[in-house]
Amino acid sequence: MSTVLPTSALTSSVRPSAVVVLAAGEGTRMKSTTPKVLHDVAGRSLVGHVLAAVDQLEPHHVVVVVGHGRDLVAAHVHGSHPHAVTVVQEQQNGTGHAVRVALDGISAAGIDLPEGPVVVLAGDTPLLTGDTLSSLLEIHHGEQAVATVLTATLADPTGYGRIVRDSDTGHVARIVEQKDASEAERSIREINSGVFAFELSALRSGLSRLTTDNAQGEEYLTDVLGHLVTDGETVAAYIAPDPEEILGVNDRVQLAHAGGLLRDRINVGWMRAGVTIVDPATTWIDSTVTLDRDVRIERNTALSGSTTIASGAVIGPDTTLVDSDVATGAHVLKSHVTESKIGPDATVGPFTFMRPGTELAAHAKVGAYVETKNAFIGEGSKVPHLSYVGDATIGAGSNIGAATVTVNYDGVNKHKTVVGDHVRIGSDTMLVAPVTIGDGAYTAAGSVVTDDVPPGAMAVGRARQRNIDGWVERKRPDTASAKAAKAAESLDATPADDVDTDS
Repeated sequence: MSTVLPTSALTSSVRPSAVVVLAAGEGTRMKSTTPKVLHDVAGRSLVGHVLAAVDQLEPHHVVVVVGHGRDLVAAHVHGSHPHAVTVVQEQQNGTGHAVRVALDGISAAGIDLPEGPVVVLAGDTPLLTGDTLSSLLEIHHGEQAVATVLTATLADPTGYGRIVRDSDTGHVARIVEQKDASEAERSIREINSGVFAFELSALRSGLSRLTTDNAQGEEYLTDVLGHLVTDGETVAAYIAPDPEEILGVNDRVQLAHAGGLLRDRINVGWMRAGVTIVDPATTWIDSTVTLDRDVRIERNTALSGSTTIASGAVIGPDTTLVDSDVATGAHVLKSHVTESKIGPDATVGPFTFMRPGTELAAHAKVGAYVETKNAFIGEGSKVPHLSYVGDATIGAGSNIGAATVTVNYDGVNKHKTVVGDHVRIGSDTMLVAPVTIGDGAYTAAGSVVTDDVPPGAMAVGRARQRNIDGWVERKRPDTASAKAAKAAESLDATPADDVDTDS
């Protein structure tokens, strides 16, 4: 019978014996050299989202069936889920064939599956949640079914296999694929999601009876259900509470659509957890990001990777954070930050580019049009504008004047600049590394500093100014500059000519 669980019953006590993830397809409609299941959305690959949902079930074993791009897919799976087993489907002969390859691969690896259901699902369904999979297992267990299929009711079921139910019991009688369906069957709106729970012995028995006698010439896993029904077994169904969860990704349009749905789901989750998101439509937060309560996210903001943001921080507008940590009370405005740490009550932006290895201590400031890389900026220190600070350590309470550059690269090697506490670097200073500026020292504006500066000293590294009178009129005659200079000279001369020497 058709079953929908209330949201309060979304935790499964049924631990699956194994989960089989089907990820062997080429995905030709993606038109990409990257295997389909490795395309990213919301901070994870498509198969990564599926494996994250599977983790919630705590299965005894996870098996990923690979085929197209097998080496890339297997390496990716083992990188994020080293406990998973990958098996190769040399020829993609249908979903039933893929599951048989998976079970044979487990046996060949010397793994004896324990008692419990086997869950089968596709590797291109990033919207599927662990809660829904848990509910599927609860229904499977509660109805004592040998197989249970996750279904959904769609306004337009075109392209999906239809669920044909027994008119007496309401259980699943069979699943008929679109190409094999009659006109009456094509009018059915309940569809197969491609997610199943099977009892292991029933699954093995059904797989052994599959044929390729269908429009595609493939072994359909759905035909296993038909065999079980013929044997008089119970095949149950669980209707997904949100039909969007079952959506697969076959091309770039569907990838973008799934990304938008995940964005909305993630944003709603964070807002309900106490995060302010001013404009959810322009805010993109990866599923791997961590936020505390009372974080404020302004419009046009993207947070990705392992980024963490502490309570009271304000991010945006127009800001991107990648794999970065932001402490409580910090504010990042109109900036791009990658692999960096921003301390408590520190301020960044606008138009700041913080590259990997940057760390701001508490109350530090990196302001407009500043670029940093592999730099530590101490407590209360400021780099207010128009500067580059790379491969440098700046102490506490120092101020770096506008247009300062740490000259860290000699064409072959990088060198380090060390600026002490309470230092004042004058505007337009070049700090030619390796160089150390001692505590409390100053540099004169416009200096090129090539030697260490002792604590408390003033470094002046510039030539004395020399004016060459009349150079413009001699070298650039008839220019606007020459005419302006001549007019100024005439004005300067007028008062002297009018002086009354007799008075």
